[in-house]
Amino acid sequence: MKQIGKTSLVLSLSAGLIFCSAAASVAAQDPSASLFPPNAEAGKCYAKVLIPAKFKKVTEEILKREAGEKVEVIPAVYEWIEKKVVVKEPSEKIEIIPATYKTVEEKVEVVPATYKLEATKPVYETVKVKVVDKPARTAWKKGNGLLDKIDHATGDIMCLVNIPATYKTLKKQVLKTPATVKKVEIPAQFKTIKKRVVDKPAEVRKISIPAEYKTIKVKTLVSPAKEVRTPIKEERQVVTKLVKESDEQMSWQPVLCDTNMTKDVIQKIQQALANQGFDPGPADGALGSGTMKALDQFQRKNGLATGGLTYESLNALKIFVK
Repeated sequence: MKQIGKTSLVLSLSAGLIFCSAAASVAAQDPSASLFPPNAEAGKCYAKVLIPAKFKKVTEEILKREAGEKVEVIPAVYEWIEKKVVVKEPSEKIEIIPATYKTVEEKVEVVPATYKLEATKPVYETVKVKVVDKPARTAWKKGNGLLDKIDHATGDIMCLVNIPATYKTLKKQVLKTPATVKKVEIPAQFKTIKKRVVDKPAEVRKISIPAEYKTIKVKTLVSPAKEVRTPIKEERQVVTKLVKESDEQMSWQPVLCDTNMTKDVIQKIQQALANQGFDPGPADGALGSGTMKALDQFQRKNGLATGGLTYESLNALKIFVK
């Protein structure tokens, strides 16, 4: 778009609004016009880009281990002494007159009564559950209004819209009938046997036998075990954590546009992105969607402003353009 005495070019690059000044910036003529970059320089292009939040590292001392006590156990001390002990108690010797026996029949239990447990398997059914796939969020979108552009002193309308959450349906199994256990009685089993029983008990005669002694070494306690408690001081540690210094914000920044964008520069950008592990597509010198997608991924990974080919991003790719 041309205008007498000055040339202004407004491009939409990625998500940012680009403003190019050839002779003099309209924003310089009207500082109150916030739709244009302040303090713009002639011959440079500017875009409104998203500057990510800034963080700084801070150190903090935390308690690593509380104060306590070290407990050391000193074992007991023993010594060996000789001691006379009874190795065989006094007893009586019995002379036995053998008993007489007879054979009888008897019904005995060979397998006692018991029970067994019979289990039934649980029954499950499949149900559908609705879960959140993507949470609700907000995003900037270009809007349309009743305002007309007058000498480029007015800009596009940007709307912060709510994007509702999306859901997906999952299947899962739930218990319909739990497992049960049934107790089944098993009766005892008996058997008739013949056994030999005393018909006439034996007769005995008791003879006294004195005790027997033996001298042995016995381990006796000299001093009991004891514990020694030693206080332990608390231990502290210095840790490093990230603290937010500023939130993300929209800001005008110098960008690459058709004034200083050549096929050679675009090829360098594509090659540099590929070297960093981002796929811009073929290095054909054309600024397509693949190149802009790879550039956006590079900017987000490195905490750079997104929304255009900023000089900050070019410097990070080690590409220097005047």
